[in-house]
Amino acid sequence: MQEIVNFSNLSRVEIKHRLDKLNIRLTVDEAIKIQENILNRPPTLTELVLLSIEGSEHCSYKSSRIHLKQFITNSPDVILGAKEDAGVVAIAKDNSGRRYCVVVSHESHNHPSQLVPYEGAATGVGGNVRDVACMGAEVVALLDGLRFGDINSSKTQWIHEGVVSGIGGYGNPLGIPNIGGDLYYDAGYNDNCLVTIVTIGIVREDQIIHSFAPKKANNFDLILVGKPTDNSGFGGASFASLELEDTKKIQNKGAVQEPNAFLERHLLKASYSLFKISKKKLINKVGFKDLGAGGLACASVELADAADYGAEIWLDEVHTSMPNLHPSVILCSETQERFLWVAPPTITPIILDHYNKTFDLPEISNLAQAKVVGKIRDDKQYIVYHNQKKIVDIPANQVTKGFIYNRPIKVQKQNIYNPDFPEPNDYHQTFLQILAHENIASREAVFETYDKQVQGRTFIEAGQADAGLICPFNSDDFPKEIQQVGLAITTDHNPGYGKINPYWSGVNAVAEAIRNVVAIGAIPIAITDCLCFGNPEKPEQMWEFVEATKGVSEACKNIHLKEYPTNPIPIVAGNVSFYNETIKGSIPASPIVSCIGKLKNYHKAITKDFKKNKFENNNDWGA
Repeated sequence: MQEIVNFSNLSRVEIKHRLDKLNIRLTVDEAIKIQENILNRPPTLTELVLLSIEGSEHCSYKSSRIHLKQFITNSPDVILGAKEDAGVVAIAKDNSGRRYCVVVSHESHNHPSQLVPYEGAATGVGGNVRDVACMGAEVVALLDGLRFGDINSSKTQWIHEGVVSGIGGYGNPLGIPNIGGDLYYDAGYNDNCLVTIVTIGIVREDQIIHSFAPKKANNFDLILVGKPTDNSGFGGASFASLELEDTKKIQNKGAVQEPNAFLERHLLKASYSLFKISKKKLINKVGFKDLGAGGLACASVELADAADYGAEIWLDEVHTSMPNLHPSVILCSETQERFLWVAPPTITPIILDHYNKTFDLPEISNLAQAKVVGKIRDDKQYIVYHNQKKIVDIPANQVTKGFIYNRPIKVQKQNIYNPDFPEPNDYHQTFLQILAHENIASREAVFETYDKQVQGRTFIEAGQADAGLICPFNSDDFPKEIQQVGLAITTDHNPGYGKINPYWSGVNAVAEAIRNVVAIGAIPIAITDCLCFGNPEKPEQMWEFVEATKGVSEACKNIHLKEYPTNPIPIVAGNVSFYNETIKGSIPASPIVSCIGKLKNYHKAITKDFKKNKFENNNDWGA
């Protein structure tokens, strides 16, 4: 029997009580809109859960979408802007004219890391890596931007230790080098740390796999690959769209996923192997997507709707590791280490055999496997069955579009920062105190936790220069003429600026990231951003977001690409993280920016250490 949630004849107070009792993170107006405008009938409980997740800030960008439109996301070298799971930018061309690309994703995992630091940070790495891999790319590098509270707080020290261990504990087993990042301590992050991850991959342009169903995909299979579904991470997207409350910490821990880095490593190895087959047989016939926020539901409906299709899901076919899971959990749980393929039935056996037999997934991890769990429909409906009964029946585009808000803003009084420092009595001692400050001191204790040289591509690692540098094509797997190409990357933001003026915080984050890439001799080619702010329902917090976003946008528009002087720096990936706030207040405005740069010859990169010999008179710096 279907569980129907009927809001008819209920007062607004009664609707709010019903939503709270069901732990559905919708407003009263949103619930009414679902029943009266989207469905024109009372929703099932599973439909309500699905629409609450797809309509969350985390999935639908409902408060930020209208402001993100100001970003320039294209340039002559941008293959794919901020449209799919990761951005793609060309950085090299072989003698046959084929372009080789960097694939980049920039995401946050803030609330989970505040509550369960190790697992929260680890799964942040895992999800970000899958976002890049599902574009058909080989993952070659990681960076992390971290913001913690007062360093003297024992809670901060616990969170710091857990987060750094989680990033290393997941990234190291995957065999992916961590080549850079940044770290700040500030009391403004005492109750809401920030954990942002940048992941880099490489792929040839004609071998990109897209996160949508291919053409003529009616009746194509949906193939779920990886860990069996459980209840971990259920409601994670909605949880990331709420302020943290001390009274709900135990309850919210269930919204944090559980990591298994060794299973993900095996899945990556299997998928890379399948990519090699796809170069010849599958490339234009399949779609591939990570199961992140919203789990199977969001992955399947987004794969379908992005190609103007619908989809059908059979929950009885989904492999699970727990008995008697509610259908909404099976559909929307954010269980880690999972992908979803869309493929024609003629190719489905190849994919199933590849994961289940060639790479022996069921033997590698208990109950893990590849399995057909649904199909693409050409009627544009999103339909879900459980126990052979239809429990979801919604137009796919109504699921994906979520809600859109133009939130009111309230201009805050800007801080006037005119410090009046007394003349130091002892400059030597003052200098030593500055060097010892937690935001100036060496980060060696952090980056030495990470594997920085695995894969043999790292040329400049964390701590050696203002940006990390890898040589992504330095093997005979690639044409000789591109093997010297270098890829520089950094991530930057200073919370001090955020406390003074959010607009200039955005401007300076872009400028600092670009300066750090230029400082090693590279040419900036693209930007990513991770925009972390407080509660957008509060006009003063929404103002901070609007101002900082404007600062990021205007800085990019006014710093032009060297090779294309009329083109601004494009923003090719990123995310928005709202509700980084507790009853004690919001975090400082935190637009965290990453910059990607390229060098023609990575051997000519510039490090910050003194050199023994004078620089020779040579105008070819290799940039």
